[in-house]
Amino acid sequence: MTQTSNYSPTINRPNSVAVGTIVWLGSEVMFFAGLFAIYFTLRSTSPALWEVGTQKLDVPFALTITIILVLSSVTAQFGVFAAERLQPRATGWKPTQWGMIEWFYITYIMGALFIAGQVYEYAVLVSKGVALNSDAFGSAFYLTTGFHGLHVAGGLVAFLLVIGRAYAVKVFTHRDATSAIVTSYYWHFVDVVWIGLFLVIYVLQ
Repeated sequence: MTQTSNYSPTINRPNSVAVGTIVWLGSEVMFFAGLFAIYFTLRSTSPALWEVGTQKLDVPFALTITIILVLSSVTAQFGVFAAERLQPRATGWKPTQWGMIEWFYITYIMGALFIAGQVYEYAVLVSKGVALNSDAFGSAFYLTTGFHGLHVAGGLVAFLLVIGRAYAVKVFTHRDATSAIVTSYYWHFVDVVWIGLFLVIYVLQ
């Protein structure tokens, strides 16, 4: 007589929050693809405006805030590493001992510096006559960079929520770590989009 085993294999299903975030980011890719299409269409129909408008851009300044934003992805990832080992706070003053909260604070500051730099750039360009309603170049520039800026601002809010949640819970769990991880997905996404925008707008003038 054969015995039936009660053992049932464990199925490792992907985290639904992470999967949902990736699917949502897929829709965001389509959104920004549309913005890129608008930019290239307007550029192809008004090359003279682009020749004049791009001369008013401060490329070194834009490169500076771009480097800040890209480095913020690095600090965000260090925060994720800390979250994955379930370490919300620092255990010492050395960076190797920092927790998720410390790394996310630095990421937030760097993202805020990027937004402040973008606002400053807008003010300078407006003083030079480049406004949203000035011409096709102004419209394309502010639409693409402005929508990206709104996404960065949304990411900053998400970091504050994750940090606040880490302070609120008594025990930092894998569920809290997942929130940090999906927030980093979004942040890496907006960083990659900005690299594309920087290359298209500032480099390939």
